[in-house]
Amino acid sequence: MSHRKIPNPDTFASVKKNRKPILNDLVVEAYAAEGKSLARVDGKVIFIENVIPGDVVDVQLFKNKKDFGEGYPIRFKEYSKDRVNPFCDHFGTCGGCQWQMLPYEKQLTYKQKQVEEALRRIGKVEIPEIQSIIGAEQTRQYRNKIEYTFSNKKYLTNQELKSGVTHSKDVAGFHAKGVFDKVVEIHVCYLQDEPTNQLRNAIRDFAVEHEMPFYDIKTHEGWLRNMQIRLATTGELMVNIVFGYEDKTNRELLLNYVLQQFPQITTLLYTINTKWNDSMYELVPEAYFGKGYIIEKLEDFEFKISPKSFFQTNSRQGERLYQVTREFAELTGNETVYDLYCGTGSIGIFVSKQAKKIVGVETVAEAIADAKENAALNKIEDASFYVGDVIKVCDDDFFVKNGRPDVIITDPPRAGMHEKLVRKLLDMEAPLIVYVSCNPATQARDLAILDEKYTVEKVQPVDMFPHTHHIENVVQLKLRKA
Repeated sequence: MSHRKIPNPDTFASVKKNRKPILNDLVVEAYAAEGKSLARVDGKVIFIENVIPGDVVDVQLFKNKKDFGEGYPIRFKEYSKDRVNPFCDHFGTCGGCQWQMLPYEKQLTYKQKQVEEALRRIGKVEIPEIQSIIGAEQTRQYRNKIEYTFSNKKYLTNQELKSGVTHSKDVAGFHAKGVFDKVVEIHVCYLQDEPTNQLRNAIRDFAVEHEMPFYDIKTHEGWLRNMQIRLATTGELMVNIVFGYEDKTNRELLLNYVLQQFPQITTLLYTINTKWNDSMYELVPEAYFGKGYIIEKLEDFEFKISPKSFFQTNSRQGERLYQVTREFAELTGNETVYDLYCGTGSIGIFVSKQAKKIVGVETVAEAIADAKENAALNKIEDASFYVGDVIKVCDDDFFVKNGRPDVIITDPPRAGMHEKLVRKLLDMEAPLIVYVSCNPATQARDLAILDEKYTVEKVQPVDMFPHTHHIENVVQLKLRKA
């Protein structure tokens, strides 16, 4: 089919007011952003989940505005020639790896386009030609950190429901997309290398056999709750099992079994979480075996990772990201570098050999403690780390003590920088800024403000998460000459 009739917009009006409209035979034209693609109905843009350009689908709308609509496919009439078979049996159910149906080369193409469109459409700033995205050599088993949920409520697929399965059971896996209280039972996940699947399945089976109560996310009852696995490229392996309350007998029974079955574990911890949410904030992981942390390496630098540490989730691509950041910083050995949102100090430490001094600022006290330990671990003397809000910390007294920055590196969360911080950067007038972002849209918003005094000189996307729509982007900015 080379030509297919586009539905008449009167289709929208013909649907009863209280019924969600269904649009038939939509030709998916292009990738939009955030994993969605789009089709058009006489100028009206329809954003569609779980499709790719070239698909022909019937779409049910869940949002129907004057100028746009949003929906999901209920029938595929034709598949795009670009589609490939997903390699994971759980594709489309657990909510992860949304782009498995796309060849990796196509994923990179769309991610590159996502960065370019965000900077031009949202930022509206002049940008140079964007450098080709740095793809990952390893597109499976690339995560150094993964978290699983134990639940007494299994998510049942449509196929299971149609076959008459109505019962729930104790499971270990990931939350189903859009369903907070049920968990998809995972048999094999391809995001992290073994023994991740063996560990999860063994713990689930042992707990079922010994009638250990799995957590009920809805009623907040039950004992076995979550598990976090960190696997470093050094081979060190950390497992942290989270329980809903203390039960020493069962806890020791389970932990001793895990150690016996998986001697490759270098650190085994447990955490008691009586809160209603799964956040590790304010919780205290207890080391049951080992030193309580693992060591990861990027180039020749070593980093101590504790169970609550933030660290780039893809170590190999994290190394490439930091190499780009260091290159964009254009260091000669004479610069004072401010590392904002420094976390555990990884970026600052990574560029430290080419800098005169590193000054890190971060709001999380535990992260700063890790940053100081990591600096000592790597024998870096000219590095200082401070707890606090950059807007409040970086005053005249701070500059007198640490010197004004020659280079600022900022790596904020997905929400980007607060406008007050962006304004603070404009006041600081560092000659060069390197902006590392995991969200090109919020990065573009911030660049629009920085455009008052800075020009964008270089742009380099880096793919940290193959088979997802997430993308990292590094931008170099230079202060305009007066």
